Amino acid sequence: MRSSFELMRAKGPTKFKFWLIALVVGVLSGFAAVGFRLGIELLQSTLYRTDDINHLHTHLGGISWLWVLLIPTLGGLVVGLLLQKFTPDGRVRSVADVIEGAALNNGRVEVKEGLASALASMITLSSGGSTGREGPVVHLAGVIATRTSDWLKTDGITGRNLLGCAVAAAVSASFNAPIAGALFALEVVLRHFAIHAFAPIVVASVAGTVVSRIAFGDVSEFVLSSRTVLQFYVELPAFFILGLVSGLVAVILMRSIFWADRLGNRIEAAIKFPAWARPMISGFLLGGIALVFPHIIGVGYETTARALSGDMLLHEAIVFTILKVIAVAITMAGRMGGGVFSPALMVGGMSGLAFGLVVTSILPAVSGEASLYALAGMGAVAAAVLGAPISTTLIIFELTGDWHTGLAVMVAVSMSTALSSRMVAQSFFLTLLSRRNLQLAAGPQAYLLGMYGVGAIMRPLDHEHPAPFDQLEELVAEGTFVQTGQTLRDAMPIFDRTGAAFIPVVKSAFGEDGPVILGAIFQVDALRTFNRALAATAAEEHS
Repeated sequence: MRSSFELMRAKGPTKFKFWLIALVVGVLSGFAAVGFRLGIELLQSTLYRTDDINHLHTHLGGISWLWVLLIPTLGGLVVGLLLQKFTPDGRVRSVADVIEGAALNNGRVEVKEGLASALASMITLSSGGSTGREGPVVHLAGVIATRTSDWLKTDGITGRNLLGCAVAAAVSASFNAPIAGALFALEVVLRHFAIHAFAPIVVASVAGTVVSRIAFGDVSEFVLSSRTVLQFYVELPAFFILGLVSGLVAVILMRSIFWADRLGNRIEAAIKFPAWARPMISGFLLGGIALVFPHIIGVGYETTARALSGDMLLHEAIVFTILKVIAVAITMAGRMGGGVFSPALMVGGMSGLAFGLVVTSILPAVSGEASLYALAGMGAVAAAVLGAPISTTLIIFELTGDWHTGLAVMVAVSMSTALSSRMVAQSFFLTLLSRRNLQLAAGPQAYLLGMYGVGAIMRPLDHEHPAPFDQLEELVAEGTFVQTGQTLRDAMPIFDRTGAAFIPVVKSAFGEDGPVILGAIFQVDALRTFNRALAATAAEEHS
């Protein structure tokens, strides 16, 4: 037995063994998702002294205002201290980091920072942060896949597939949605639908769902009104318009988060308060809002369920939508942790209901229930935020158990994603990465250049076919060179601009004696490396 494990680690697992590994990773990720959810419920019920966290917002009206203000503030303080100790930048890891790991790090994510982020997000969601639990769970599953890949010493393709398996299981366990979980991993994280990845990801997704159903039962997260009837053909144009409105709502939600984060950075730099205090300040602001509008506390499934049942007035739906956007922006800008998917569901459900109440009041004779617009709006906003129309549509179906209104949801989702993708970099996650100068939205032809350092590709001075040293000195004197820490992303524009066959690679451009020439990177070597990388990526995505 031990020799077979050593052989598998040395040469990689066979297809059958890989499916078994995918099953194990799926079970572990399912337990991680279930444990994360139970941890939030236990801590939240303890902090707010309630046995029914599904009606937390109602319960908040009966406790002291001091606790409503104090609990999120202290939760933010703990989160800030935790992140300061275990992360170098004080930033919570989430889905964007998993996408980065799949694209650039052979399917690996940060382990220590990921565990700290999961704990920070659990504290945030338990104490009053206005985000979701799915983002932290996805990264926590990524940590499981990373440790498994490191133990097996897997290559990039196998590591990415294991990462996809873990993510699929985590999402399916979180939503009791095995179909959507598998497609989410392919559509959002791996960003391709290669056949070789499909089977193990489905195995892991089913495993995660089984774990979830054993823990919580086979129940839908939301229960719809029994009269969600679509008046076909006549009512469809309204869902096209709803899709466009939802796309704008999604863009407002995303841009509000980014604007609040920039504002927080400027305030932190101007006042120079410690980074660990930033989540605490955000928690205090959230507690202040919750004194009047307690629905902004936590994940918000109670309010989302109200929207889907139509149990909300027009002015309530509009005001709650605005306040939820503000609360999410405060939580995210405060670096408190959590995901963006559940807030997108809540915002979409309430804005969709508001739209539906208006439409059904104007044309009551040809309209269905307003709650159907809440369902379509929920899917449309979430799909635009995630940049995942296929998996989000299926998540909506599996969350609600209602497959009869699929046409309305599909129409709204398609219009919202078409509009929002022109206003942001395809999704919230890819826009977040682009703000870190990781241009994954443009495809592998853009981000692969940043994966290869010039120092690894250059021909040193003692190479068999080096560049003439006198010409290298001339180019350095002209200011045409790259440094060892730079990548092909820096070198290729220089080749395009100068038309040079090679560029000097120097050790430092700021030494007292000037740059030290180490060698040269040739354009033919750079192009050969880039072409091989593109070919390998294409082969993986179409295998």
